[in-house]
Amino acid sequence: MNLKSFSDYLLLEKLYSKHTVVAYTRDISNFQDFLNKHHDSENVTNVGYSEIRQWIVELVDSDISNRTINRKVSSLNTYYKFLLKTEDIQVNPLKQHKALKVGKKVQLPFSEQELRTVLENSIEVIDFETARDQLIIELFYATGIRRIELVDLKLLDVDKSNNQIKVLGKRKKERYIPLIESLSKSLNRYLDYRNNLAVIENHNVLFLTKKGLKIYEKLVYRIINRYFSEASTKAKCSPHVLRHSFATHLLNQGADLNAVKELLGHTSLAATQVYTHNSITELKKVYAKSHPRNLG
Repeated sequence: MNLKSFSDYLLLEKLYSKHTVVAYTRDISNFQDFLNKHHDSENVTNVGYSEIRQWIVELVDSDISNRTINRKVSSLNTYYKFLLKTEDIQVNPLKQHKALKVGKKVQLPFSEQELRTVLENSIEVIDFETARDQLIIELFYATGIRRIELVDLKLLDVDKSNNQIKVLGKRKKERYIPLIESLSKSLNRYLDYRNNLAVIENHNVLFLTKKGLKIYEKLVYRIINRYFSEASTKAKCSPHVLRHSFATHLLNQGADLNAVKELLGHTSLAATQVYTHNSITELKKVYAKSHPRNLG
């Protein structure tokens, strides 16, 4: 089984990220491993739905979540659609497949108080790293940017004259996000420290390590987790929770759903509507306190 042409198709034609392509090919390879074990090395391209269903049953029996199983099957389905396109198969064995049911996954954002605690009390800017860390946290919360989007920001993406940044999102889609005044101040302070680094290896990249190298995703995660683990009781303290907080807090303040969609870089409104759960909860509180019929 050669997945090279499929990987190239996802990267070059579908414009999927490298992380997504790795995940897709890994899922397909996992299914091939299953076939090698139970069906005498039969190739992925030659099986019917019955073999795929056996794989799904094995995944369920392994206590893998329905959400993860659906993702794995979706990867396989994308591969079969590619094989139809290249005429390597005539029928997609997953054509009639229905995804497993999954419960709605609601992720609680950080509270406004938790954000204030971290931004106002937890970070004392005294050097390059603390200036960088504060800017990273502010940028996540003020723009809703994704972790990989932040890591890939270039110096030229910062437009000081118009107080905005250019973000390259999924499928190479560009969007522009305005910078609020406090964020601009933190940005200028960080750039002063950055310009005084002894060595800069990656000159065009905005966020660097203290060694002058391009920052990486695991370090960004550790930064967020370190500061928010001290200020929050949430089990998960990640950059994505900050993105969730950005969207939820905007909606709580009455922001237009379509505007939030554009800021987040979503292609469909359905993806943004996930964040309305908490804003509706907030709305119910206001309604209960304010409606004349509910006042004692």
